Amino acid sequence: MSDPRIAPWLSESNWPTAPIRLVARLGSGHTPSRNKPEYWQNCTTPWITLADVWQLRSGQKSTITETKEKINSLGEANSAAVKHPAGTVILSRTASVGFSAIMGRDMATSQDFATWTCGPRLEPRYLLHALRGMAPDLKRVATGSTHKTIYMPDIEQLRVPLPPLDEQRRIADFLDAETARIDRLRELHERQQSLTKEAAFRRVYDAVRGAHVKGPRKDSGLNWLGAIPADWRVGAVSHYFEVELGKMLNQERAQGDHLRPYLRVANVQWDRIDISNLARMNFPPNERVRYRLQAGDLLVNEGGSWPGRAAVWSGEISEIYYQKALHRIRSRGEELPRWLYYCLVAAERLRVFQVQGNTSTMTHLTREQLRPQRFPFPDLSTQRELVAELDSGADREARFQRLLDRQLGLLTERRQALITAAVTGQFDVSTASGRNVTDGVLT
Repeated sequence: MSDPRIAPWLSESNWPTAPIRLVARLGSGHTPSRNKPEYWQNCTTPWITLADVWQLRSGQKSTITETKEKINSLGEANSAAVKHPAGTVILSRTASVGFSAIMGRDMATSQDFATWTCGPRLEPRYLLHALRGMAPDLKRVATGSTHKTIYMPDIEQLRVPLPPLDEQRRIADFLDAETARIDRLRELHERQQSLTKEAAFRRVYDAVRGAHVKGPRKDSGLNWLGAIPADWRVGAVSHYFEVELGKMLNQERAQGDHLRPYLRVANVQWDRIDISNLARMNFPPNERVRYRLQAGDLLVNEGGSWPGRAAVWSGEISEIYYQKALHRIRSRGEELPRWLYYCLVAAERLRVFQVQGNTSTMTHLTREQLRPQRFPFPDLSTQRELVAELDSGADREARFQRLLDRQLGLLTERRQALITAAVTGQFDVSTASGRNVTDGVLT
């Protein structure tokens, strides 16, 4: 039987299982020395690396033929790189663990992949489906603090159910057809998600420029915005709001008698602040007024993976603070932080800040960049009206997105369950084609 840590469901196989390495030649790859320019000239051999994993992430592509990089015969001869024959099955085993495909032509790989060249008792397409059935288990048992890895001793222990070759081909034919049906449904759901997000942005952008407000219009003076209602003001963020960065963090401040919860960049998502995993830091009494959040404050990521991402703090926790990589924006008067939030949504989507930035500021929305940024401001009653409409639309869109996410999750579960049941012989694929694979998914 299989190692119980890896693919425990194989223990229920109706077929005998065998180590894959006994029915397919196990291999891997290598990277020729980058210090040898001659190894990287006139390259013709496709070379699969982690840069090509994007092709495999959806699980919808079975065959890979094109790669970002290639190597030449000299690099191959002077390294552990190996040219594997077409039909070889690959599995990513480092960083992006568990993605698989079949080589559509003779190709080499980096050391980040395990390869199996099937012998006469194993159908490559069947092995591919079996590996995809194992993918969640492989990710679960991957180890490493920086990059998760499935090490070769574990790869050597991987087993596969081994029905007769004709049955393997029937199973592969069945799974090719049925997973393709599920994938088409997934594509439709993902397309719906994209259209919903596009419609949501259009609604925000039209509101921010007052597209549906009747009356005369004027040039806003902003290239990304165009004309706005004639009675709207255009002003800098700093004119209507205080903009402050949070407190610098360090290890020393993580100790002491005044530890308080604070928000980090990771907590601030679009229109949502996640308080499930709060850090704590020492905020002595003389700092609490400056760095303490109030309900209604707008938080904007200064750095991180998504500079400009913003959400309004609603006050779920009575005493909470924020780190230096977050801008805290607080109204000086009556202007609504929620209105500014929607202005930032439009500006970020249109890459307003990145267009104005340079190489050193592309990954940071600095205070110097945010404070002078100009946005349109209607009168307070119009702000309230437009914000209420946008909030109502956002609620509807969020409910619809949750429904689509749930359906996509069900389709993914059905796809995985179908693969594992088929490769372990839990049902007869010759009589099961199209059997209720999407029941309970579509509404």
